[in-house]
Amino acid sequence: MVKLGINVDHVATIREARRISEPDPVTAAVLAELGGADGITVHLREDRRHIHERDVRLLKETIKTRLNLELALAPEILDFALEVKPYAATFVPEKREELTTEGGLDVIAHQAKLEPVIRKFQEAGIVVSLFIDPDPDQIEVAAAIGAQFIEIHTGRYCDAKTEREEKIEFSLIDYACVTAANFGLRINAGHGLNYRNVIPVSKLPGIEELNIGHSIIGHAVYVGLERAVREMKILLS
Repeated sequence: MVKLGINVDHVATIREARRISEPDPVTAAVLAELGGADGITVHLREDRRHIHERDVRLLKETIKTRLNLELALAPEILDFALEVKPYAATFVPEKREELTTEGGLDVIAHQAKLEPVIRKFQEAGIVVSLFIDPDPDQIEVAAAIGAQFIEIHTGRYCDAKTEREEKIEFSLIDYACVTAANFGLRINAGHGLNYRNVIPVSKLPGIEELNIGHSIIGHAVYVGLERAVREMKILLS
């Protein structure tokens, strides 16, 4: 069965709306694990709009599954990640004006900068993943510079306005999975996935884990986090 990683950034977003100590993303992560989560994902942004260093440190010490830290190629963030040593580091693009991550990392453009960083993280025992669009050229370079995983950006599939558009975007993800497997890359996927569109993606060849945040945290407002995670796990099974 495809594994489920839960992104708890939005719990921290609610906390930061009042700049108080709750709701706590660490508590949310524990509840997500009780619901069956196979891993916890957080994005430490340069502007610290939701997750803070304190959250990452506590998550590393508290959760029983695997911590996946999303991060940009910012020197202070890289240094922090190497200090904390999460299970995995997923490199993503980041713009301060964006509401959420828009598109995948341009691995081709950042190849020279990424390659030594990937090597340094792997030497520290951290699994490296690159969050990229379903583009064969990006996938080829990701393999060439030594990434172990890619996380395929599913946002355009999830945002498709017509059935035809959805089919086109889905076919690109499908082909990306085949391409990645041919290059020896392991495959995760995420962004925009919800209870209505997740099943087709979960059945694609080679995908090991789906990282989902907003839809599960939103559903948890109505049914509680443990149940929201459990319901997604049922869909993936």
